[in-house]
Amino acid sequence: MMSPSTLVAFLLVVSVVNSLSPSRAKAEEFVTTDRLSLEEVKLAGTLASSLRKPIPNEVTFETPQADLEAFRAEIEPAFRDACYGCHGPEIAEADIRIDTLDPDILHGDDVSWWLEISSAVSNCEMPPEDAPDLADEDRKMIIEWLSSELQKASQVRRSEHGRSSFRRMTRYEYNYALQDLLGLKLDITKDLPPDPISPDGFMNSSDMLQMTGKQYAEYLEVNRSALNHVTVSGERPGVLYWGVSAEQASASQFTELETTNQRAGRQRQGTQSRTGQRNDQRAGPERVQRRGGSENNTARGGPAYYKNTQTGQTVPATWSYAGAVHAWAPTTSSPEVPDPSDFIAVLPSRQRLVVELGNRLPDKGTMRVRVRASRTSAGQTPAPKLALEFGWQGDKDQRSLFRISKRDLVVDASPDEPVFYQWDIPLSEVIPRNPVRKTVELGAIGETNPSEFIRLFNASTGPSSDIQFDYVEVSAPVYDKWPPETHSAIFIESENSDDEGIYAREIVSRFMRRAWRREVTESEINLQMKLFDRVRPICSDFEQAVVETLAAVLSSPRFLYLVPSDCSSAEASRTVNDFELATRLSIFLWCSTPDDELLDLAAEGALRRPDNLIRQTYRMLADPRHERFTKHFVQQWLNMAPLEFVRIDRRAYPQFDEVLKDAMQQEPIALFEEMLQSDSSVMDLIHADYAVINERLAQHYEIEGVRGNEFQKVSLEPKDSRGGLLTQAGLMAMNSDGKDSHPLKRGMWLLESILNDPPPPPPPAVPEIDLADPEIMKMTPKQQMEDHRNQAACMSCHVKIDPWGIAFENLDALGIWRTQSSGKDIDASSLLYNEYELEGVDGVKRFLLANRQDQFARAIVHKMTTFALGRPLTFGDRADVERIAAQLRQNGDGLQTLVRLIVESNVFQRTGAPE
Repeated sequence: MMSPSTLVAFLLVVSVVNSLSPSRAKAEEFVTTDRLSLEEVKLAGTLASSLRKPIPNEVTFETPQADLEAFRAEIEPAFRDACYGCHGPEIAEADIRIDTLDPDILHGDDVSWWLEISSAVSNCEMPPEDAPDLADEDRKMIIEWLSSELQKASQVRRSEHGRSSFRRMTRYEYNYALQDLLGLKLDITKDLPPDPISPDGFMNSSDMLQMTGKQYAEYLEVNRSALNHVTVSGERPGVLYWGVSAEQASASQFTELETTNQRAGRQRQGTQSRTGQRNDQRAGPERVQRRGGSENNTARGGPAYYKNTQTGQTVPATWSYAGAVHAWAPTTSSPEVPDPSDFIAVLPSRQRLVVELGNRLPDKGTMRVRVRASRTSAGQTPAPKLALEFGWQGDKDQRSLFRISKRDLVVDASPDEPVFYQWDIPLSEVIPRNPVRKTVELGAIGETNPSEFIRLFNASTGPSSDIQFDYVEVSAPVYDKWPPETHSAIFIESENSDDEGIYAREIVSRFMRRAWRREVTESEINLQMKLFDRVRPICSDFEQAVVETLAAVLSSPRFLYLVPSDCSSAEASRTVNDFELATRLSIFLWCSTPDDELLDLAAEGALRRPDNLIRQTYRMLADPRHERFTKHFVQQWLNMAPLEFVRIDRRAYPQFDEVLKDAMQQEPIALFEEMLQSDSSVMDLIHADYAVINERLAQHYEIEGVRGNEFQKVSLEPKDSRGGLLTQAGLMAMNSDGKDSHPLKRGMWLLESILNDPPPPPPPAVPEIDLADPEIMKMTPKQQMEDHRNQAACMSCHVKIDPWGIAFENLDALGIWRTQSSGKDIDASSLLYNEYELEGVDGVKRFLLANRQDQFARAIVHKMTTFALGRPLTFGDRADVERIAAQLRQNGDGLQTLVRLIVESNVFQRTGAPE
């Protein structure tokens, strides 16, 4: 509960915030927000929202008319007094003349100009400080008139115009669809060309996703390969087993150590004999210097090593690829598991140990890896974690190494009672494999090494997170069932299985319904059966002929393309049918094809019933497949691609590594997912009093008490200077040059991704900042921006961009908080276009939370709807976006609520794209 003094300040801010919209805000008017926390400013901004006011039900205008009378009587005089001086008959700044614009927004050609004016007036960007003032009442009147006219115009354009949203699936949607249809775990589409990115940042845009003839041939081959991965023929293959104990793996090294110790002992005895010294009391082997040290002098956190727990002796766990001398030979019978041994392998945090398997690991089936392991001490907190990697090294230039475990195993067993920890890895997912494993003999001199190996990796980050184990067992190919379930899901049980023609028809027709996402006709089935009849004589067996037929089904545009069943221009804006709705819903929330439950509801004509539609939406959000939506929407909305390619200066930031980079990439996704599941306010994306981070990021942010690699919700203090998206390390890093901050990139990103208000493109021949100029080099980034902005050709764009970017200067290239740069104090203050002063990133958050919540609500609705529909939004969609944004604000701003509102909306349930 607020204290009385805080409550007074809070009520004062509410009144100030209300007064700031729509009137122009001055810095001195808003200073009172500094007395409140950001959470309190967020609440105040919410209460001031104009979108939270009740809106009437959607009206269908039979004969909509432009309100020209109100324009002539009230709006035009206000423009004349405040705007014509700069945008009128005598002066036309930026080539804009308001006095000549057609006020008939419903039918005129100046809609784009009116949209710009509406944005500038609503955001208090216009008039500028040195122009005649626009009275609060006039500003409100203009905004309300423009809003009403634009809303009507949007509905008119929606009903009169349309264009198809016909597109193919993106590469990632195609991959997920294959996985869900076939039970495939492998990403088999990696070699397909990447998808283009639309101007608004999305990869699933109908404007970009076409297909060439070459691509079609590639898709056919991928489909065939995918089907071959999930089907089998012949008898169940035999299993190969590798059983490796720490005692076996270290035997030669301990033997060598013993020989070395004995030799050293004899030398010492000889020396003692020659000098006449007697040392009987100290002659025991425990006093002999041991290679690798003893229990007392082994360096914790160093490389992996083997240890004799009885003597305390240790030897390093070394490995070399040359000659495959470390490769273990498999057996065809299951090995007897040995009793726990005195010899163990010890794996400190962030260290690895190789188990080499030779060149006989199969291509298909499951590789089962079992490790008998424990913590090294019962008091380890948190428990260490173990990951599994796969690799090979043919020579010094040919190698591959990558993680194959999807999750880390928590090793929580005590040292006295080790237990088995297990991974089941589909071998079809293990790519790339050693290319010579089937053509070169193991151990051949002078040849490329064909061997492959697994590598155990201690994924913990703590200083006392050692793992010990004494036995590793690998078996492959493991099939818990034969034929496997993926095969049986296609080759279904049938009383007609002895009749190839009838049985094939059952298989193909059932598969076509799922693949084509609708009921199929007899003529369509007959066409596919003609193909089966043609290929059957040239196929080695029935299964191969069916696979070829199903590959053709998957290569049909009916699978590869997301197309309405009737896309005629006359009905371009009709309501989608239930099957189309099922596809749209599954592509939105699963980035994949509908499952049987969706298709069955669609077949009954019951999916579009509001209760069923909402129930299915929540079911799909509870399914793990919804994480695809979280990942791809966040990455595309925030334009995170540059984070993959930014080159961080390792000399300036030696702490940067792949572990930190991966955590940076995951943080925005983890925050979004946490908010989605808890239906948190979308305003938490601007600022929240919590973060969703893992131990590596917590170390980076200097936040204590976070352990483990999993992302977890962590409460923040104001001193942490974190919360929301705007201070996340990855988003700051991708908007840097890899060595220092980049105010221009950061300002552009905030305007484009967060506020959906991109600045105009720069005019031609704009001069760049000359970093070779010694005087420029002496300047701070803020001073460089100010110097650049003072050039006439740059002023118009940079006055809108630079203040936002400069406000982030306390965050360096890795998003680390700083107060100095190059020995100079950082000045992160900046003035917006309306002389509004931003005091650093905290000031950015305060301004957005107090003044721009509605704009952000519209922005995220626009971005998510664009993603949900897979097409750019047009002016004809404006009325729908406005209505969804208003409903979102009136229903508490929840992120999950936003998903539901989009699914329920008219724009989601119509075909085509209004213009």
